[in-house]
Amino acid sequence: MVGNSRLMSQMQVQNKTPEILFWVGCAGSFDQRAQKITRSFALILDKINIDYAILGPEECCTGDPARRSGNEFLFQMMAYQNIQTLNTYNIKKIVTTCPHCFNTLKNEYPELGGNYEVVHHATYLQQLIDEKKITLKEGGNFSGKKITFHDSCYLGRANNIYEAPRAVLSALDGELVEMKRCKKNGLCCGAGGAQMFKEDEPGNKRINIERVDEAVNTNAQVIATSCPFCNTMMTDGIKNLEKENSIEVLDIAELIARSL
Repeated sequence: MVGNSRLMSQMQVQNKTPEILFWVGCAGSFDQRAQKITRSFALILDKINIDYAILGPEECCTGDPARRSGNEFLFQMMAYQNIQTLNTYNIKKIVTTCPHCFNTLKNEYPELGGNYEVVHHATYLQQLIDEKKITLKEGGNFSGKKITFHDSCYLGRANNIYEAPRAVLSALDGELVEMKRCKKNGLCCGAGGAQMFKEDEPGNKRINIERVDEAVNTNAQVIATSCPFCNTMMTDGIKNLEKENSIEVLDIAELIARSL
């Protein structure tokens, strides 16, 4: 995905300090679908010559699922290990494609001694587009297509980031259509709070099915996400409706990478 020259350990040997550390996250590292998002984001960074590095094997889970599921001891063990690594490398700026990693690194690590500038890739991509570092081809792959955006809970309600991903999508030649419940009133995909890793609680409809129904009602051909967990849940919902041939679920990084 990225060569050894992109590893933080290699950069330190060469006395180099990257502009940003790309925090890949567990999903982006190990989940086959989320790996495509990681590759797309790395492709964008490579194409516009952003100087970045990754921790590679030195990166541990941020501990978000452990804390959300009530294992505070495990969370603190993971967090301290990551903070020690980041502080050893004197990391200042981190960009992540996962809102769960983003929220934990930005809002929960400072109390344990980890103070960094943490940026979600939606905000970072918007900045690069605004600065004209990213230029998109006219009449690209999504020209005239209807795109609806699903708000991630950890990006939206937890960190109040609603406009950045929409600004990124508006840079495409598509038409942004909103679901009935969006922004502050957006509906969770059903994976947050460690729900991704446990059985459903009793109910008459799965949350991701309800959310996908709302997306389908917009007549969008693309459901855009900004979180690997949301991407999984929305993709599962589309498969459940057997609409994989007519509706694509894509991360904003994938949409931009295809439009360069």
